[in-house]
This record gives sequence, structure tokens and C-alpha cells, in this order.
Amino acid sequence: MSYDASDIQVLEGLEAVRKRPGMYIGGTDTHGFHHLLWEIVDNSVDEAIAGHATKIEIDLQEREASVTDNGRGIPYGKHPKTGQSALDVIFTKLHAGGKFGGGAYKTSGGLHGVGSSVVNALSSELEVASTRGGHTATRRFARGKTKGRLKKESAPKRAHGTFVRFVPDEEIFGKLSFKMPVVLERLRVKAYLTPGVTFSLRYKGQEESFCFVGGLRDYLSHTLEETEDEMVTEFPFSVSIDDPRIQVSLVWTDSARSDVLSFANGIPTQDGGTHEKGLDHLIVSKIRDVMREHPSVPKRLKVVPDDIREGLLAFISVFVEEPQFQGQTKDRLNNPEIKKRVHEALSAPFEMWLRDNQRQTDTIVLRVIQSAKARLAARDAKVKVKRATPTSRLILPGKLADCSSTDRDKTELFLVEGDSAGGSAKMARDRKTQAILPLRGKILNSESAPLSKVMKNEELRNIVTAMGCGIGDSFNLNSLRYGKIVLLMDADSDGHHISVLALTFFYRHLPELIEEGKVYLAVPPLYRVTYRTESFWIDDDASLKRLLKKKKGTPEITRFKGLGEMPPSILKMTTMDPEGRTLNRVEIPDGAALETEAVISAMMGKDPSARYEILTTLIQSGIAHPGLDL
Repeated sequence: MSYDASDIQVLEGLEAVRKRPGMYIGGTDTHGFHHLLWEIVDNSVDEAIAGHATKIEIDLQEREASVTDNGRGIPYGKHPKTGQSALDVIFTKLHAGGKFGGGAYKTSGGLHGVGSSVVNALSSELEVASTRGGHTATRRFARGKTKGRLKKESAPKRAHGTFVRFVPDEEIFGKLSFKMPVVLERLRVKAYLTPGVTFSLRYKGQEESFCFVGGLRDYLSHTLEETEDEMVTEFPFSVSIDDPRIQVSLVWTDSARSDVLSFANGIPTQDGGTHEKGLDHLIVSKIRDVMREHPSVPKRLKVVPDDIREGLLAFISVFVEEPQFQGQTKDRLNNPEIKKRVHEALSAPFEMWLRDNQRQTDTIVLRVIQSAKARLAARDAKVKVKRATPTSRLILPGKLADCSSTDRDKTELFLVEGDSAGGSAKMARDRKTQAILPLRGKILNSESAPLSKVMKNEELRNIVTAMGCGIGDSFNLNSLRYGKIVLLMDADSDGHHISVLALTFFYRHLPELIEEGKVYLAVPPLYRVTYRTESFWIDDDASLKRLLKKKKGTPEITRFKGLGEMPPSILKMTTMDPEGRTLNRVEIPDGAALETEAVISAMMGKDPSARYEILTTLIQSGIAHPGLDL
């Protein structure tokens, strides 16, 4: 095959656009099809950003669109260099427009001067009407070429604006059509980014209008409603700065993911860029500064940036005079100076927000602690824990007195304090449905312990093995062997301490069992109070005092030193028989996740000052008594 000078093609005017449309709009699929509309809408948005338009209207048909704004109107006088109408130049010449630093626009989204001409080149027909200076000039095009003459008619002197109607070419896009939901969502975003500007969309008799005065803060609220995520912080950090022009709104939620939506000159930058990096650096550095001094942070806890980002929902919009976008589709902002500019502009407002809203700051810190601990537990489980989950292969602990029933919904596993109490519980139980696992003394405090250390502890390992559901990455709720896990401890302070240690283990390493309502606390009596033939079972000192004040006569009071000294018949009647017992299900109320995290971290962590502070508060409020072991 020959290859010489005659094989070299030179594409004139807009031929290159029609030959390689993907270079200019990303492709000829539905994304590229709608990109034509975005180019025309963005021209009107630039007029609004510059302060010259307050209303933008879009009329859609399946394969036709028109955009109208009340901006200044496109100049249509003779261009000094080409001798053509300026309107013709804009729509037929690549790299022609008013956004190259001539003073018409300080900031804009259209920077390459190809948007209008590309839409014209890829449309089978396009019509432009520009009203300004008491006249309306109308021009028609077909596949990028002028059609007929420029028409000029009189118009009211104060009238101004631009109308563009176009029909995407079937030769390029086939039978694609505009999608109302896609356009509607894009216009909603535009309305958030240009507060006070009204956007209207009409399609097949339907009409929707948007105008948001609150800007990105309104966008954040709308997004929370759509995702149904709950704010962890009470209200968002929102700020609007004029020079440089930056808007930010952010909040921490209960979600496990992190979402940052960024915009540059009104254009969504879905691949981020230097403005996102500046915001991220600001957030991570300022939260780390706070955590270095915060009393709730465990001393040896290692926090990484992803712990800080977890649950973050953030929006940032910047306006730059000379933005450097990646490609005509503008999916990424590349200006290297913007990262530093964003960080410097937002540093003082964000720091002041953290300082002036201590409750907000405390909540964020606890959210980060929670994320860090969850990450460390998951990592440790993945690396060091290998457990078989099928219950048929389990080697059950030797001390476990198992039940005979295989119906999980009807079975219960009692974790009992000590061998003596375990013996009484075995005699008091229903052998068909109730299993007993005695625990030896006070189990390991697993609050600050990695999972590898937890699983080296014989008592905790026996609990996991008996339950059959595994732990960490091997956890499988469907393999749980019992419908209820019941903590049955003595009613005294030592018993309460063991219960708290067990609850810490479930909360930190098997939270799914609490979330699914599988963990319970039994309520054994501490006293039996007998008035002649009437007996009362009392589980704490406060209840005893109330009974003695209420009843007359001299009672016989028996204090049970422990479950092991309680006759099996009484233990069954008061604590184990479903007909007469009380079981308290362990649960975390809605909205109390962070408060629970704070209390467990303080009470079970290694910092005694945090524990002392909480207990002192409880004593002063009368909830606890001074005899507690601090």
C-alpha cells in the first residue's frame, strides 16, 4: 500500500469535530449527547456567574432542546479581524469566544472557545437569537454551516438575552433522545452553585423550577434527604468567601463512606482535582491538631486520614480566573496553586468553627476514634484470625453444658460467673433449650486489646467457640448456635463488673450480635425479703430501701452472696424460667451510637482521669454511690 503526500488530509473548519466528536464531547453515547446541552447551558450560567442573568429556561423535546437566558445577549456586530458577524464567529470557529481574558468574564466554565461551535457542528440544525441594544439578531445553521442571512429585527430597548435551539444530528448520535431525569438533576446542581438564579425546565407539558438562596448548604441538606444518612454533627460547617471565591459546606454522618462533591466555575469536577486536595488537606490537618490535645483520644491509638474522612459529606465550589481543566469535558481541575489557596482561605474559618462549637468538635473526635478502632479490629481479624464456622465441625469447650434442641430460635446460652454458679445453673436449667458455660473469674478487658490477644484468652475463646458464629472476618450470623446469649452474673458489684467486661467484648468485637438483639442481661435477685407468708425478690439496694419504707412489720431479709449459694429451685424460679424471670435486652438506642462509644472508651480505656470524670458526674447526680471503685 502506498503512502505519500496525497494521503495527508487537512480538515477545515468544523470538519474535525464531525470526524472525531469524541475528542470534544467524550463520545457519541447518551453522555456525549447530553453534553451538547451542558455546553449551551453553561454559557448561560457563565452570564449568571458574571452577574448579568437571573433566569435560565430550558425547553426539551425528545430530540431537540432550546436554552433561553436574560443575560447580555451574544454580540452580533462585525468582528474586527474576520469581518464576519461576531455571532457567526462564535458558532463556526473553534477557539473563539469572550472567555480568553478580554474582560467580558472574570471567571467562567467555558474556557477553550469550542463549546458553541462544537454543538453547532454536531447538530443537524441550530438557531440562535440574540437580543441587545434594541434589536434581535437571528441566525440559522445546518451541521455547522450558516444557512441564509443574518436577520435583524427591532426589539424593546431594555430587552436582552440569548436563545439557542439545536437538534443533535442523527448521523452522529443515531436515535438517542434527551432524558428528563438526567437534565433535571444537572439543573438542580447548577441552581445550588448559582444561588439566587432561577432555572426552569419544560418537557412534555411538565415544568420544574429551581432557585436556591442557600447554595451548597441547601445542596447538602438535599443530599442527606436523598441518602437518608443521619448527621452526626449537629449542623454543617458552611462558609462562602469572596476573594478567592470559594463555597464550602460539610458535615459528618453515620455513613461508613466518604463523599466529596467538587465544582470549578460551576462545572462538576467528578474526578476531583487540586481544589478537592486542598479541602482534604485542611480537614485532615485541623482534625489531627484537635485530636492531639483532646482528652478522649487513647494515647496509643493510631489515626490515619481515612479514619477522619469516614462519614464525611463535603461540597466545595471554586471560581478561578484561569482554570486548567483536564480535557474539554472538564472532569478534573489541575491548577497547582488552587490547593494552597483553598487551604489558606478556609483555615481560619474552619478552625474557628471547631473552637467555637465544642460539642461539634467532641462529636467529630469520637466519630474518628470509632472509625480507627473499627479499622484496627478489622485489620487484625483479617491478618491473625482463622476460625472454621460450620457448627458441625466445632470442638465445643469442655465446660459447656449444651442443650439438646437444634432449633436456634428456642435455645439460650447462659454465660455464668464461676464454676459454683455454673453448677447451680445446670441444675436449674431446662436441658432441652438452655446451655450453660461457666466463666472463670473476671475476663479480659478487651477495650484496648487487639483481636489476636482477645483470642488468646481462654474464656473469651470459649465463648466464641460455643456460640459458633466466628469473629472478625469469619463472623457469620447464620452460624450462631443460640437464639439468645444471656449474661448471668451475681447481683453484686463484682458480678456487675464481669457483665461490663463481657458487654465490652461483645460491643467491640461482636457488635452484630448487639445490633441483631441477641445479647441479654439476666436479673438475679440480691435479696429475698419475707413478710410472714409473702416473699419479695429484690435485685439492688435502692429497691430494698423502697420496699422497707413501703411495707409495715419486721421482715426476714436474706442476702444472696452469689448464684452458687442460691438453691437451684430459686434460681430457676427467679432468673431462668421464662415464665417468671426478667431479661434485659442489650441495645443501643437510635442516635446514641457516639455517646455509647464515648462512655465505653472512657470507662474501659486506660486513661483513669476520663473514667474518674464520668463516675464523679454520676455520683454528683445521684445515679451512682460513692462506694464505687474508681
